[in-house]
Amino acid sequence: MTAFAALHHADTPLLLPNAWDHASAAALAAQGFAAVGTTSLGVAAAAGLPDGAAATRDATLNLALALGSGPFLLSVDTEGGFSDDPDEVAGVARELAAVGAVGINLEDGRPDGTIAPVELHAAKIAAVKSAVPGLFVNARTDTHWLGDGDGDGGGGDLDDTSRRLDAYQQAGADGVFVPGLSEPSRITALLKTVDVPLNILYSPTGPTVPALADLGVRRISLGSLLYRRALGAAVETAALIRAGRSVEGPAPTYDEVQAFVRPGSQRPDTLG
Repeated sequence: MTAFAALHHADTPLLLPNAWDHASAAALAAQGFAAVGTTSLGVAAAAGLPDGAAATRDATLNLALALGSGPFLLSVDTEGGFSDDPDEVAGVARELAAVGAVGINLEDGRPDGTIAPVELHAAKIAAVKSAVPGLFVNARTDTHWLGDGDGDGGGGDLDDTSRRLDAYQQAGADGVFVPGLSEPSRITALLKTVDVPLNILYSPTGPTVPALADLGVRRISLGSLLYRRALGAAVETAALIRAGRSVEGPAPTYDEVQAFVRPGSQRPDTLG
């Protein structure tokens, strides 16, 4: 078992914060997080590109190159693998592993609001595990987010979600992820149908981390929440200053941010 896989089987769930650039990842690692993920929304938005549309392959690989040698375990959000060709998805996985990533997130949701055929997503997972056996594949299904399954507020059961997760774990997924699922009884029901660690997306309006741990959830992701809060804080700060009001709350100093510079980098003596 790899060190990253072991974090999914520890006494407490893996709380995985998601970064969008080198500084955010380094700051999280400095707070003691042993593993850091990336957020596809943060990466896409920072580059002015749409999320979930396979438009950020290069940006994602470049970020992984910057983070892969950091003092933390890196898991990369690869959307749907940036391709519907399993061999091409496996190629992306090889590139990520080569620069130090120990895990990837691979989703079945599509930008048009549909969900990929279960057989196609399973084929992607199998291709990745064949190409890079040691890479932790967190297989995500968007049945709850995109409405193809049973939403927390609706009736019915979890049959479609369970069917997909079963196919994904049989294809070799090391963990499974159901964003949008937050109702405790449904999480408990789903846990009875999976044999690999279940990942839940934290929601400020959903169960707390201790509550999710008590249910048996083994990984809790923060997704784009940190990026969205950082963006909101930046806009709020600028608006307060414009209004002549005081600004409160912590902010790292210039020197603290400078301390996050990658090893081997240096400030140029001159500009130009």
